[in-house]
Amino acid sequence: MKIRANGIDIEVEDTGENTGELAGTAPRPVVLLIMGLGMQLVAWPAEMVQALVAAGYRVLRFDNRDIGLSQHFDHLGKPSVVWAYLLAKLGIQPKSPYSLQDMAQDAIGVLDALGIGQAHVVGVSMGGMIAQRVALAAPTRVASLSSIMSSSGARGLPDAKPAVLLTMLSRPTGRRRQDIIDYYLRFFKAIGSPAYPLDPSLMRERVGQAIDRSYHPAGTLRQMLAIANDLGPRAALLGRIACPSLVLHGRADPLLPYPCGEDTARRIPGARLQLIDGMGHDWPPQVVDLLLAHMLPFMAEATAQATARTAQAA
Repeated sequence: MKIRANGIDIEVEDTGENTGELAGTAPRPVVLLIMGLGMQLVAWPAEMVQALVAAGYRVLRFDNRDIGLSQHFDHLGKPSVVWAYLLAKLGIQPKSPYSLQDMAQDAIGVLDALGIGQAHVVGVSMGGMIAQRVALAAPTRVASLSSIMSSSGARGLPDAKPAVLLTMLSRPTGRRRQDIIDYYLRFFKAIGSPAYPLDPSLMRERVGQAIDRSYHPAGTLRQMLAIANDLGPRAALLGRIACPSLVLHGRADPLLPYPCGEDTARRIPGARLQLIDGMGHDWPPQVVDLLLAHMLPFMAEATAQATARTAQAA
């Protein structure tokens, strides 16, 4: 469904539509899922969404601005990501058409539009960076923070492996659907989990479905600039996050190496860090199971703590 949030149109999928919450029944605790760079809400594995619903949560997914079925920002121009990357490496903050703070306000706007006071906020990769910004901007709205395969944005952290960076900055060899699919297959293979290789036919199916839903590479470039613009400033603020926080990261992540996760956990007071052997920067079913094994008890504990605080205040 399309909603108006933070002054723009955002595409949202809400399991509450199917469980009666929108009709005024007793509310379930809410999980807000924030996806990563250039990825649509459909990139969240169905088995993860189903597991969260089965555990008693109302799950919200949405397309970030400039991607999928949410509002695009082509009027802001097509940026030079290579130039922005070089500036960032030199310690110069590149300008961006919009910021991760703007994208965090989009996420908060989704909660506002649906009348939701508080949610467990889960972000992956760029979505983890946005989730951190949500926790900073609206601390009372975040029941817990789960930052998955993400980063603090601190300067000096290790870069992606050169082969991954080159693949990410390359383009499809042509404009045909198959050319685009082949490009994404190369990229996802480059960032995949070495211990849990994803079945190529399943990967091809997922990529094809996503492309058929929406293909908007210019939006990905603008999102990359928002990430580059946030290198440095966010890291210095993470010590202000007060909600229960969980940092999950793969030891074999070639895009955001695991020191990025370690640094995030170090900077957030009381954050739990779980490094997962053999996990890269993708969602094979085995990795989803490993992530859920940590996420579900963590969120259950945070929910119980929030309920107890509410009861004491009453």
